Amino acid sequence: MRIVLMQISIVVPVFNESATLPSLMQALQSWQSASHSNFEILFVDGGSTDNTVAMLQKEGYRVISSSKGRAWQMNTGAAQTQHKVLLFLHADTQLPKQALELIDHALNEQHCWGRFDVRILGKPWMLKVVARMMNWRSRITGIATGDQAMFMTRDAFNQVGGFPGQALMEDIEISKRLCKLSPPACISVPVLTSGRRWEERGVWRTIVLMWRLRLAYWLGQKPDVLAKQYR
Repeated sequence: MRIVLMQISIVVPVFNESATLPSLMQALQSWQSASHSNFEILFVDGGSTDNTVAMLQKEGYRVISSSKGRAWQMNTGAAQTQHKVLLFLHADTQLPKQALELIDHALNEQHCWGRFDVRILGKPWMLKVVARMMNWRSRITGIATGDQAMFMTRDAFNQVGGFPGQALMEDIEISKRLCKLSPPACISVPVLTSGRRWEERGVWRTIVLMWRLRLAYWLGQKPDVLAKQYR
């Protein structure tokens, strides 16, 4: 039987995100006004030392605290929300206005989880190529990244034990576990995500770094070691 959604919990892990919050909150306000669905938004702070929490609370958003690390923050947020569908959104990623309706159509008997295509915002032309490769790779492998705004039923989330408690590649690992339950629903309407990490480090340098880290992870390197190399 098809699950009637329209009740969704959006979990946003944050850590020192004061620079990105104005654009995120503006996008959320626009998105909220266009949505007729029943949803809740929960921000999970990992110990920010800037005014991230104050900015969110000033705008009336619910904020809770957690141990630092996206995996732990997202698990903490999931445990503090109530709806049957979970959407995990990065602070530098913006949802399309029809996001909840798209999720409603995507989750069915064949798909208990999924993700969006992604478009990377930034000046370098190569970012368009990076996004296309990410979307193509995800369709081929069934592996999603956090930038693609992963969503799933709460039952599926619980069945795989939530995000694994690791410092990096938690999105890859939970994708592998979710794939054992069903293939992902791939929504072609993209989320918009910031290209700041590519612009700060250099596009080609970041591409090489990410592929090297992914290869090391597949070969069995510990996530804690990879996280140090990533930072």
